[in-house]
Amino acid sequence: MSKTIQLAIGSLIVGIAVLGLKALAYWITGSVALMSDALESTVNVATAVVALIAIRVAAMPADANHPYGHHKAEFFSAVLEGAMIILAAVLIMIEAYKGFMAPRQLDAPLEGLLVNGGATAINGIWCFILITQGRRHKSPALVADGHHLLSDVVSSGGVAFGVLLAVVTGWFVLDPLLAGLVALNILWSGWKVVKSSLSGLLDEAVSDDVLAKIREILSNGAEGALEIHELKTRHAGKMTFVEFHLVVPGTISVTEAHAICDRLEQALKEELADVVTTIHIEPDNHAQHRGVLIV
Repeated sequence: MSKTIQLAIGSLIVGIAVLGLKALAYWITGSVALMSDALESTVNVATAVVALIAIRVAAMPADANHPYGHHKAEFFSAVLEGAMIILAAVLIMIEAYKGFMAPRQLDAPLEGLLVNGGATAINGIWCFILITQGRRHKSPALVADGHHLLSDVVSSGGVAFGVLLAVVTGWFVLDPLLAGLVALNILWSGWKVVKSSLSGLLDEAVSDDVLAKIREILSNGAEGALEIHELKTRHAGKMTFVEFHLVVPGTISVTEAHAICDRLEQALKEELADVVTTIHIEPDNHAQHRGVLIV
């Protein structure tokens, strides 16, 4: 079982545990704000299931119908997760409006806040693990899930502060008001998740830092060639795709040109690990005098 699948299963277990604690906090207090926190956790559980399925699909090897693999499945998961976050925000806004129109005194608020605080602490630890490990393993689904939990941690802190303030001041209208602010924060988080995932679905190029590293590798490893141009990159899940035209002297043999290609492919794989390289060899009369400078 891969590390990403283990983390996805862990997210599901953590999500169920946190949902139970937040639901208990709402049941103890009757707080609309704590209810909004619990409602978001139901989305956490649903998205953890979606992320697990997507990661398993993305790990499937290429086949006749999907010769480039299934890596983009994780981007679909992240888009769906963003959409579910936005739906949760809308539902919370509805409940916040109802609470604002008819504010009520809270029951056992301190006990409820302690239970909710425990759930928030669990989420905080787990979101840090998901984001760091998701980036390490180049998993958009895990990173999106981690950022979702991070927004949950931030909103939970705001909720706790608002509920405590409502109890201290007796202004119980602050409870639904805080729920509304939480919904706005969740809405913004959902948009960021969707936006980042769409870039992968649209074959966005790698970051400037990664592109600079690729150019450096090609420049240093293409000894014997004359020029590299038409360099293109894209990313899909944990995979990076690199393609370019390699101009070689017309006098060298196919075997020599192939050796240069092998050397470049190996150098890219050593640096980027999960990379697919496509090289088109051209003779010297196809040189364009631009592109990657060969050292």
